[in-house]
Amino acid sequence: MRIFDSHCHLDDRSYDRDRKEVLDRAARAGVVKVMIVGTDKDSSRKAVRLTESHAGCHASVGIHPHDAKDCTENVLESLRNLTTSAGVYAWGETGLDFNRMYSPQIDQEKWFIRQLEIGQQLGLPFIFHERDSNGRFFEILSTRSRPGLRGVIHCFSGSRQELERYLEFDLYIGITGILTLKERGAALRELAISIPSARILVETDAPYLTPAPEKNRTRRNEPAFVRSVLLNLAEIRGEDPEDLAEIVWANTCRLYGIDA
Repeated sequence: MRIFDSHCHLDDRSYDRDRKEVLDRAARAGVVKVMIVGTDKDSSRKAVRLTESHAGCHASVGIHPHDAKDCTENVLESLRNLTTSAGVYAWGETGLDFNRMYSPQIDQEKWFIRQLEIGQQLGLPFIFHERDSNGRFFEILSTRSRPGLRGVIHCFSGSRQELERYLEFDLYIGITGILTLKERGAALRELAISIPSARILVETDAPYLTPAPEKNRTRRNEPAFVRSVLLNLAEIRGEDPEDLAEIVWANTCRLYGIDA
C-alpha cells in the first residue's frame, strides 16, 4: 500500500525537533509522498526548502484567506518566483473563510481573485480553502476560472449541495481525520459514500485534525496518520483498502501533475 498525504503543514515549528523522525514514521506507514502546503510568504518559502532536503516532499505556495489582510502584489510576486523551484506543484492554500474572519471579506476576495489569475497563468492546480462563504466562492470560480481548472477542496466538511457544486467544477475532494471522529464526522461519513472514487484525496492537515485512534494519545497530527483516514474511508465505502489506496494515489498524482 502506498499513500499520498495530499495536504499537510510540515513547515510548522512543532516539527522542528523531529521532522526526520516524522517522515520516517510516515514511510513505515506507507505514506511515501506528502504535499507541504504554504499559507503565507514565509511558510511557502519553508515548504519549498523542505522539498530540497527531504525525498518524497512536494510543496505548494499561496496566501491563506486568514492572511489575506497582509497580502500585497510584492508578496504574490515573491510566491510566483518560488514556483520556479522543481519542488513546487500547486498554488494554495487560497480561498475564502467567512467563519472566523481573520481578514476582512474585501481583502479575502481581492487576493483570492489575484491568486486565481496567477495560478492559472502558471498552469498550476489549486488547493482551495472554503468555509461559510455563502455561495461567494462559487460565484468567483464561475466568473474567474478558465476551462481546465484543476483543484482540490481541502478538508471538505460541507453539505451535500456544496459537494455537488464542487463536483460540477470537477474539483477533487480532500478527506481529513474529521471522518474518523464519532460525532463531528457523522455527516461527512454519510457524504463520503457518494463521492466518485476518481475525485477523492486523503489528507491530514497536520499538525491539525488528528484522526482517531491516534487522537486518543497525541494532539499533534502527522502524515503517518493519514493511513487511519484511508482505512476508515475504505471501511465506510465498503472497498478494499489497498484498491482504494491505489485509486487515491493516482488521483493525487494526477491533480498535482506528479509521475505516479
